[in-house]
Order: sequence, then structure tokens, then C-alpha cells
Amino acid sequence: MNREELLGRVDHTVLSQTATWEDIRTLCDDAVACQTASVCIPPSYVKRAKEYLGDRMAVCTVIGFPNGYNTTAVKVFETEEAIREGADEIDMVVNLGDVRMGEFEKVTDEIRALKKACGEKVLKVIVETCLLTEEEKVALCRAVTEAGADYIKTSTGFSTAGATFADVELFAAHVGPGVKIKAAGGIGSFEDAEKFVSLGADRLGTSRLVKIVKAEG
Repeated sequence: MNREELLGRVDHTVLSQTATWEDIRTLCDDAVACQTASVCIPPSYVKRAKEYLGDRMAVCTVIGFPNGYNTTAVKVFETEEAIREGADEIDMVVNLGDVRMGEFEKVTDEIRALKKACGEKVLKVIVETCLLTEEEKVALCRAVTEAGADYIKTSTGFSTAGATFADVELFAAHVGPGVKIKAAGGIGSFEDAEKFVSLGADRLGTSRLVKIVKAEG
């Protein structure tokens, strides 16, 4: 797989708490230049980014980020507002407390509520694999599938670790038909990106691949 194909799977991402509009605009310009799948940005910049980008690039944002313990009603409101302001894709964080307590019906219902709020827009579900047991990861594959989400995503990039090859391989073995996989966090090279795709990832959450291209001039 060549670099252009890999870049076309990238959600070019800046989610730093201190990100400024200049940071976001640069991200957008770089994403357009490299023809990534989307830009993934904080909710507060969605409206401005969509006005700036128009139809040149999909805008993705995060909901319940990074801890996931907002109430479902708050997450639904965040989602609806983000879509009104121009978001094309939503990356939500599950409630890990519910996961830890084994309340997977509640987790599934929340994902389903956000998918309803998204309508035809893409919903990706961040499950934060570094904090989960293998059994919890498998149960979340079922929850994401039953709720009708579009993607299961490994990580926020804000916890103790990011995507691993083993987790993507596990997801690929347990998600249902129609559910895609996004590997995010710590993807530092085109070689790693290609390996994640070969194991089943359809999207890659990273900013490093574009930075590599820029550095090479």
C-alpha cells in the first residue's frame, strides 16, 4: 500500500487542550494537501473549520472526550450541536465505569442514542483499549455492533497507551458485519500504519504521518 492510500485513511488529528485556531487552520491545510480522510478537531472549532474547509475535507469531532463519563443526555446534545455546526463524523467515548461494572446493555443503549443523533453521519466509538480486559474488549465489539455504530476505535490518545496490533486483530475477529475499525494513538510511521491496515483497520487516528510528509519537503 502506497503513502497516498495510507494518508487517505488518516483522520488528521489535533485535540490538544491548548490548540488555537492557527493550529486548526494549519491542520486543515495540511489535510487538504495530503488528501486525508478527515480532520479530527475539538468541538469548539467545528463551525469555523467547516466554514473554512467547505466541501474540501470532512470534519470529525469528539464527544464525551476524553473520559467518557458525561451523561448520555449531554453526549446526545454535544452530538446534535456538532452536527448542526457542520461535523461530518463523530468520535464518542464510552462510559468506562459502565464497562467496568459489566453494564453492557446501558453502554449499547448510549451508543444507539448517539447513532440516532448522528443520523447518516459517521459514528465512531472510542473504547480506550489500554484500560480494558480482553473480555471487555470483546463485549464492546458486540455492543458497538448491536448499536449500529459505524466504527470501533481503539483509543483517545489521552490515556496510558494507544493502538496496538493485537487490539486491532482482536477487533477484526469480533466486530459484526459493517463495523469498521479505527486505530488511534501512537501511530508513528508509515510502516506501522500499513501493518494496522493489514490487520483490519480502515481508519488511522494520527497527525504524525502528515508531519513526516511535511518534514520530507
